Amino acid sequence: MKAATLERETSTPAVETRMRAAVYRGKNQITLEQVAVPEIQEGELLVRVHTCGVCGTDLKKIEYGLADPPRIFGHEIAGTVVRAGVHVKSFSAGDRVALHHHIPCRSCFYCRRKLFSQCAFYRRTGTTAGFEPAGGGFAEYVRVMNWIVAEGTVAIPEEISFEEASFLEPLNTCLKALETAALEKGETVVILGQGPVGLLLMQAAICEGATAVGIDLMDARLKMSRQLGAQVALNPQRDDVQAAVGTATEGRGADLAIVATSDPSAIAAAQRWVRRGGRVLLFAQTVPGETVPVRKETHRELQCVSGTAGKSGAPGFLAQGEGRPACQSPFSSRESRGGHTSGESSLP
Repeated sequence: MKAATLERETSTPAVETRMRAAVYRGKNQITLEQVAVPEIQEGELLVRVHTCGVCGTDLKKIEYGLADPPRIFGHEIAGTVVRAGVHVKSFSAGDRVALHHHIPCRSCFYCRRKLFSQCAFYRRTGTTAGFEPAGGGFAEYVRVMNWIVAEGTVAIPEEISFEEASFLEPLNTCLKALETAALEKGETVVILGQGPVGLLLMQAAICEGATAVGIDLMDARLKMSRQLGAQVALNPQRDDVQAAVGTATEGRGADLAIVATSDPSAIAAAQRWVRRGGRVLLFAQTVPGETVPVRKETHRELQCVSGTAGKSGAPGFLAQGEGRPACQSPFSSRESRGGHTSGESSLP
């Protein structure tokens, strides 16, 4: 059945049949191609992509060839509804929306324990621009499948820009990570890596009432870290991080250290900078086969946890206009001008 028979009369008529897309064709191979605009089915949406963030996980899949081609990546999506299938009542043509690409079932063994990324249903990708579903945001249009329409599509308030709204998915993962790390108001948090995601983690921690210390090797990032609220931002190659954190915590060390850089040496540094009984959260993903250091100091009772998957629902910042992230250099599907990425700088 053709999509035209499933669309409501409120569809935007001027939708092309072909579109441009950045297609993954193999390890380190991305080509700009003309592909068919995806057809939608009952209960689905077609969204014209305005902005899509560039996630470090997609970059890793491309660099190491971790996915079978062809695919169209990109899952940090904000855009405008141009078509709505029958039985879609919450959205119509012209609505501005931000999209999740994964949604948990909320009822299985793992969801009951808030381990949403381990849910089998969560592993289904619900947005696509063609080929094997892989997000689809690096194209001009995406098809939004019915379960994402129902549970993973969020209306963008008028005062929120598309660029800000595209942070919905990465910020959601940051909020879940802080929940996993059991962050409490008044704690001191060291964030290793002050790239885009490290800055999101820092801002979210501050919104939760924590004191933040930003760590990076790049002066521009440290400057941004201070501007966005870090009590202190340090370069470990020239600053004494241990002393600075000790001064801020009456000599104890940080309550929590978040590793938002993929350099394994940062994990060892994080363990040094937390207090006795402190926590280390591993947020940045490693490459297959990589090992990470663990200090043999069981008497310090350190806790090491990991977490990058999102919460079960959309964060309230988008609905309420709160905690709006700083964003620069958005990726436009029409202009390809760069992007906010999850790749962080290395640390010694």
